[in-house]
Formats: sequence, C-alpha cells, structure tokens
Amino acid sequence: MLKTYKSSFKQNITPINSDQYVPKVELKEYLKINDTIYEVDSKAENGMTFSRLLNYKYSDTLKKMDPDHLVALVTEVIPKYSCLVFCPTKKNCENVADMICKFLSKEYLKHKEKEKYEVLKDLRNMSSGNLCPVLKRTIPFGVAYHHGGLTSDERKLLEEAYSAGVLCLFTCTSTLAAGVNLPARRVILRAPYVAKEFLKRNQYKQMIGRAGRAGIDTVGESILILQEKDKQQVLELITGPMENCYSHLVQEFTKGIHTLFLSLIGLKIATSLGDIYQFMNGTLFGVQQKVLLKEKSLWEVTVESLRYLTEKGLLQKDSIHKSEEEAQCSFHITKLGRASFKGTIDLAYCNVLYKDLEKGLEGLVLESLFHLIYLTTPYDLVSQCEPNWMIYFWQFSQLSPAEQNVAALLGVSESFIGKKASGQAIKKKVDKDIVNRLYLSFVLYTLLKETNIWSVSEKFNLPRGYVQNLLTGAASFSSCVLHFCEELEEFWVYRALLVELTKKLTYCVKAELVPLMEVAGVLEGRARQLYNAGYRSLTHLANANPEVLIGTIDHLSRRQAKQIVSSAKMLLHEKAEALQEEVEELLRVPSDFPGAVAPSIEKA
Repeated sequence: MLKTYKSSFKQNITPINSDQYVPKVELKEYLKINDTIYEVDSKAENGMTFSRLLNYKYSDTLKKMDPDHLVALVTEVIPKYSCLVFCPTKKNCENVADMICKFLSKEYLKHKEKEKYEVLKDLRNMSSGNLCPVLKRTIPFGVAYHHGGLTSDERKLLEEAYSAGVLCLFTCTSTLAAGVNLPARRVILRAPYVAKEFLKRNQYKQMIGRAGRAGIDTVGESILILQEKDKQQVLELITGPMENCYSHLVQEFTKGIHTLFLSLIGLKIATSLGDIYQFMNGTLFGVQQKVLLKEKSLWEVTVESLRYLTEKGLLQKDSIHKSEEEAQCSFHITKLGRASFKGTIDLAYCNVLYKDLEKGLEGLVLESLFHLIYLTTPYDLVSQCEPNWMIYFWQFSQLSPAEQNVAALLGVSESFIGKKASGQAIKKKVDKDIVNRLYLSFVLYTLLKETNIWSVSEKFNLPRGYVQNLLTGAASFSSCVLHFCEELEEFWVYRALLVELTKKLTYCVKAELVPLMEVAGVLEGRARQLYNAGYRSLTHLANANPEVLIGTIDHLSRRQAKQIVSSAKMLLHEKAEALQEEVEELLRVPSDFPGAVAPSIEKA
C-alpha cells in the first residue's frame, strides 16, 4: 500500500546474515524529576546519579501546556531519529500528540513532506474519505498516536510509515511494547503508571526494550518521567528483581483447567482420572504445584474439576466395577460437551448459550437479522459495554414491531430504556448483561446495514477500533455458534442462517465486493479499488494482467498484483473442480436404482 515510502525503509536497513556478529546496543536508562535528569546507576547508593539539567526555553504558555517538558525531550531526537512516548491512557495519547505538534517549529513540516501527504491520502482512501482530525493535524509534523482505538488497517499503515522514517514520533499505550516491533532511539515513559496501576518491572522492561535495537540502531535510551512522590517506588521498580512467571491454569478455571480437561477427553488423549492426573503433573502448573497449591493437592484439584464438568453436563462418568481403583475411572464427552469443544465455546458461557438458543426457538424472528445478531454477540465483550442511554433509546425507537418483539422476548422494554435515558428511578429489575448485550447488537446491526465503521463509530460515540474489534469478535463467535449448533440436532434450524450471518459479519461490505474479498490479500479498500476499475468478479481477476493492474490500481506493488492474480486463478480452479464433481454426481446412476441393470446416462 505504501509504495512511495516503503522503498526508503528497505534502504535504511542493512540485512544481517545469521553468521554475522550483531553487536549489543547499549541502553541507557534515565529518570526525570522536574527539569533534572538522572542516570540509572546500580552502583550508586540510591540507584541513580545526576546527569544533566534540561536546557530548553519554555514560554509561560508552554510551561502550562507541557509541565513534563515532553517537547524538550522529543525535539532532542526527532526528526533525525525516532521516538516513542508511552502514555497511561488512549485519550492521553491523542492529547499529547496534539499538544507536541502545537509547539513544533514549521521546519518539521518540510521533513519528508511528500511522503507524509501520501500517508494522509492512504488513510482517507482506506476509510471511505474519513480522516481522524487529530491525525490530520499531527501527521504533517511526523507525529501520530497508536492505540486500540485505531482500526487494524490504520495501525498497519502508520506502523509502516514509522518504520520507513516518514513518521518519527508515536505517542502510544503499553500494548505497543508487547505486540509490535517498532524500535526507537529514545523511549519516554510519561508516567510510571498503566491506567491507574503502578508499573510492574516486566512492563517497564518491555517498554524501554523498544529503545536501541540490534542491527537497526547503535545506541538507545529511555527516560521515565516521575513526580517526587513516586521516587521511592520507582527506585524499587528499576532496581528490584523481575516478577516470577506462574501458571494461571487453575486461576482461569473455564479457560484453563476445565477447557484443558474437556479437550483431553474430547481428543481421547487422556480419558481416565489417572491419565489426566499424570498429564497435569507434566504441565507448568504441575511443576509449580508446591508453590501454587496451599490448601489442596493436585489430585484433589483434578478430581474437583472433573466433577464440575460432569455436573455441568459436559462430561459423563463411565460406570466402573467395585474392584477397580478410582484412578481407573474413565470419562467420555457428552453431546453438549462435544458441541462446546467443537465450537471452542468458553465453558463459562456454554450453558447460557444453550439456554439462549433454546429460548430463541420459542419465537425466532426471521424478518431481519436482528435476533440472530443478538444470539451471536460475544458474551465476553458485554462486561466492557457502557451504553449511552440516549443513543440506546433512539436506536430502540427505530426498530420495526417484529424487532421490538425480540427485545420483549429478552425482557427489555422501550419504557425501561426511556427511563434510563431520562434518569428516572427504575423499580423493575432487568438483567444488566442482557441489556448491555442488546446494545452491542444494535451496534452490529447498524454496522451490517451501513457497512461503514466510521459512521457507526460516530453514531454510537465509540472508538472505531472498538467497533472493528466488536465486528471481528462477532464474526468469530458466529462461526463458533455455528459449529456448536452442528453438534446438536435440536438447533438444526440455526445452521443455514448462521452460515449466511457469519459470511456477512466476516466481510461486512457491500454485496458486490464479497467475491473480490475471497482473494488472498484483498481487503475492503483494495476490493473497492478493483471494483471501480472494472474488475467485478473472480473471473475478471483470474484473467487480469499483473502489469496492467499495477498501472491501474494505486499503491499496488508487482508482488501484490501477481499474488492477487494467482490467488484468483487458484480459487476459480477450485470452484470449477467442485462444480465438475457436482455434475458427475448428478449424472451418476443411483446405487438404489430399481432393476437388475441400470441404464447409463450419456453426458451431453
């Protein structure tokens, strides 16, 4: 996508052979208190030594806007080198990026001006002409924010621009430290906190580890900004040992030990109590059992977990003879257990899902997708939802009578939402999880109708990254529910409906773009480009000339063009083979054909 400046990224990096010695990059750690910078020194009495005073002329306005002296710290390295500023919250990332750009000189606008214009252009193209106002202001200065509120396409594009040196400063949350390989000359930690929690040593090390990467840079430095009140706690943080790594297998029951046991028995890896116990002894939890288990033994935990799964109807205990020992007692998976196992349903929700699907059969509304969307809205996202009651009431009022019946079936009335919106007291108890899940269903339902993450994000006042994550989660969960229903005969009516819904949630674009998006490497933005250029079917792409595609489609590399054409050809070939098999099946003489000799049917 970033054809104009990806090439500069390749030029900036020297390939390293596995046989080559890669010298270690020195990482210097600093602490900043007020306008004084100290170097972390393990040999010093209090763990740090004086390094220097910040020498930057601050106006009265700048002092008020930037009490942490971030402008002074970042301008020491950018735009020649890259810099990361870790902030405690997403909103803080955006505010800091905006603030820094207000005080940068106009000279920063000239640095890689053309390439930055291309980044803005690409952001608009991939978002149907939409552009975040903060990024619109900051990217011309080479600055951007990076957090979960961005869509995956936006994140990828900004990361590529940063790696290419087009963007020189990211203000980001701690998630960037763990998941993305974006090194920097200088890493600044805005505060020793992640949200309201004080930093742990492993988090601190992850963040400062972005500074100075072998093979890319020769030196790296980190600066942790702190207040005097946090000084002692920070000194303990930087000099203390790393936190120990412990198994969470038993702490996360439904996603941990219970799911593990169901998988062991479902896959027939271990089916007896003795074999399962032996397996547990070989896990990290088994190795750490003396540290982690204070009140119960590993045997007792194993027995209790199997009893729980049996009581939940997911496992069934095989009958044993009195002469057999308890360890020989074996288990087999039930229909509900197999459905949960095949659908990879979180065991915390498998019984709730079964009841929801069962209740849905009593009055399944097929006039629209609304009822089905509710049934496939992920349970694990419900707790994070905080409905905007005015928006909720407005969306509720737009429902058709049949769709309002879905809400009534769930026990959520228009009067309840109206009272919440107006701040009135409510005597009647309504299940909060159902109310929140229904609200998320409104978001998904609107998204499927409008197929535009930006407009839905604005309509519900939600970050566009959150809306996209909800959509991705719903598509995944819809597929899980489909596999769940395939194992249970009582839910056969849902199967065909869930196949179609899963496809709609997966692509969530206008119907004409779906065939193009089956091709590897073609997402919504690229599909729209191809469609507008006249490539409107799989056959069109399979017969396309890669060289012509390069000249027709903006920011399409030769490698990508060849990949699209070859992928389309392969898909077309697979579809042709499937159709041929279907034709042969239709022309084949049935095995139960009456009569001794069945006449053959000649192919037309």
